[in-house]
Amino acid sequence: MSSTRNQTMSRRGFCLCCAGGAAFSATGAWLTPRAAFAEARGLVSLIKDSAAVSPIVTHKLRNNISVLEGSGGNVAVLTGPDGKVLVDAGIGVSRPQMTKALADLGADPVTHLINTHWHFDHTDGNAWLNSVGAKIIAQENTLGFLAHVQRVADWDYNFVSPPANGLPSEVFASERALSLNGQSINLKHYSPAHTDSDISVTFAEADVVHVADTFWNGVYPFIDYSTGGSIDGMIAASDANLAATTDKTIIIPGHGQPVSNKAELQQFRDMLVGVRENVAALKRQGRSRDEIVAAKPTAAFDARFGNWVIDPGFFTRLVYEGV
Repeated sequence: MSSTRNQTMSRRGFCLCCAGGAAFSATGAWLTPRAAFAEARGLVSLIKDSAAVSPIVTHKLRNNISVLEGSGGNVAVLTGPDGKVLVDAGIGVSRPQMTKALADLGADPVTHLINTHWHFDHTDGNAWLNSVGAKIIAQENTLGFLAHVQRVADWDYNFVSPPANGLPSEVFASERALSLNGQSINLKHYSPAHTDSDISVTFAEADVVHVADTFWNGVYPFIDYSTGGSIDGMIAASDANLAATTDKTIIIPGHGQPVSNKAELQQFRDMLVGVRENVAALKRQGRSRDEIVAAKPTAAFDARFGNWVIDPGFFTRLVYEGV
């Protein structure tokens, strides 16, 4: 891996969802389950090691909303007299850098933390944020997944539950409305998409929405079939996001460049649809998974989306699994 790519991945923050790329060796060959497990375990350690030293980059948006980039998924922060409201927690080993970045946004304490879904790179910081006063809010499936060991089959890896204070204490089924720091905040559960626990978080007055891992800006996404995800669900979530936003809406993706817009979301949605159609057509012809990968059904999109840990081959296999 080149030093340039290392720097890019470190700056954006490794994510657990990218661990699937560990199944692909440096030689370009897919590994045995035993080898993939060993490499995935190593990548999880690498994710943590990267998060421990990566700087947090703050992007200020509007209406006292910022995005912190560099610890797992992109973390949104709303500041104000009701205390800081965080959307996602990042990775726990980033606590020193996260603490400084949060302090730089003002002296208000952290009072609320919203988890967009259960994955490690969005919830590993739950426990320390709760210890400093954050109430953790999530969709009920996030609590269900976090409360038990989760096996992600595509990584051949088991993820243990966080400590008790890392679990959400307040859950909802479909929607939840909050009013904090002058913002009407709407939490809305998607149908199964990236997982079966994904939510969007909309800051109405600011016209800012965090759509989490239903949108990966400029990179191929991971789809977690083990906990309810699907390619069709990802497309449906993209359609819902497009319908709920305008050209003026600031869109925060779960991964990739952290400040985005409707045009980039449309490109992501078109890529999902295009790759799905290509893979499905080849599958109907009776081609095997490896034959479909060799046919490069992602080729038209690789220059834009294929330069991160979820490479074209791995993404093709994910789509194949769902069509």
